[in-house]
Amino acid sequence: MANQPNDHVYQLIKSLTKAEKRAFKIYATRNSSPDAKFIKLFDAMDKASDYDEEQIINSIKGVKKRQFSNLKAHLYKQVLTSLRLTNINHNVDIYLREQIDHARILYNKGLYKQSLRLLDKAKSLAHQNHRHSLEYEILTFERIIESQYITRSLQNRADELIGQAEEKIETLSNYNKLSNLSLRLYGIYIKAGHVRDERDYENISRYFKKELEDISRKNLGFFEQLYLYVSYAWYSLIVQDFLLQYRYAQKWVDLFHDNPDMLELEPIWYLKGQHVLLEALFILGHYSKHEEVKQNLQDFLNDPPTRSNENLETLGFMYLYTSKINSHFIAGTFTEGTEMVPELNRKLDKYSQQVDSHRILVFYYKIACLYFGAGDNEKTIEYLNKIINYHDQKLREDLHCFARILNLIAHYEMGNQILVEYQIRSVYRFLSKMNDLNLVQQEILKFLQDLGKSNGSTLKEKFKKLRVRLLEINEMPYQKRPFLYLDIVSWLEAKIHDKPVQQVIREKFTPRN
Repeated sequence: MANQPNDHVYQLIKSLTKAEKRAFKIYATRNSSPDAKFIKLFDAMDKASDYDEEQIINSIKGVKKRQFSNLKAHLYKQVLTSLRLTNINHNVDIYLREQIDHARILYNKGLYKQSLRLLDKAKSLAHQNHRHSLEYEILTFERIIESQYITRSLQNRADELIGQAEEKIETLSNYNKLSNLSLRLYGIYIKAGHVRDERDYENISRYFKKELEDISRKNLGFFEQLYLYVSYAWYSLIVQDFLLQYRYAQKWVDLFHDNPDMLELEPIWYLKGQHVLLEALFILGHYSKHEEVKQNLQDFLNDPPTRSNENLETLGFMYLYTSKINSHFIAGTFTEGTEMVPELNRKLDKYSQQVDSHRILVFYYKIACLYFGAGDNEKTIEYLNKIINYHDQKLREDLHCFARILNLIAHYEMGNQILVEYQIRSVYRFLSKMNDLNLVQQEILKFLQDLGKSNGSTLKEKFKKLRVRLLEINEMPYQKRPFLYLDIVSWLEAKIHDKPVQQVIREKFTPRN
């Protein structure tokens, strides 16, 4: 995993496109000399291949170490100001805030009618683009001007503004309730994961229904509908109702198709909806629909309705390659899937500053599973060790758990008997420290304890016994998720019938599809 640079200014400069760098130079030299120290610092950081503070300071004539902190702060502010000016015509939020600032300046100058005229235009634009908070901020400003000064701009102006404000408060109330609900559900999922039993299910369902009681479903605006669908998507993931997740992820995506203007304004939300929809289809094993949505995502990234940026590119890369790997998992085409690993690694290096560590660990695990399915156990172990040796073992503890289990199986496949016996004890200790082991992990733990004691005559019977037990668990309502981390049932079937794992999964896929 690539090391992250630890300086904010350096990170910001390295994220700039060629056009943004050119725009900064034009902006910076408008009121400053090209020899200004902050411009020289910009050039030095832009040329540096990594962040070395001493080397950067020495490369700028006339800059002393004690000045460096203030110089960086000044440069940081100037780059951000330049980016704001560059993006003002491409981002409605930045544009609206500029108009509010201009109205404030006119107000302070005593030009009240000009200020109100500017605010009225900005309010219409905010309403058109569902910017509820900014629209309410504009309404508040308008009321301040009307309450303090007799402008006589319109008859019954006070009643009109009061009515608009009350209507917007109701909209904002639903907006805040639904956005808070989606955020709380996300927090619950991060903290507790999936429901484990009927009691967990009843608790989360009761909470979810109670939160929705006070929200009227009539006349919901775009963002209220969006947060409603997002809330259902998180709720369905927590309760492991993946069909419900599919339905509301589809509503989420369809909301943008019904409001195409919002694709340009909110492409990230659309990308996220496509990702959730693809994940639900992967879990359900619906290959043809999964491929259709994956192609839609690819088309969207190839020709986005808005100007591309690093955020769009980074998320698009993560979601697209996750779905590409999942396609091979569903179809059992693991060998074919390993062919894209070099390209995937290049992209992980490219986006290393933007992609957080836990997502990189997920990619490593998925790559390891590709190689395991393809029968390349050495490569499997290579990528699993990237997870096992990661310094923070509390980050995605579930991944660390299944990485160790799969690592043990890969060594077993390679015939490393002595290493397997040692690793059984190590994996057992790791799993024993985990809180709230699910049934799959518990059964695997028991199986691993007995594995080292087994011989050739009893081993196949143990494989069969574990397979039967895992199939029983797979039918239980709250125990399906662990099978997505590791298709251990297919591995057991491969050992029982002396077939490659890839062949077993492929044979299951053909009739099902």
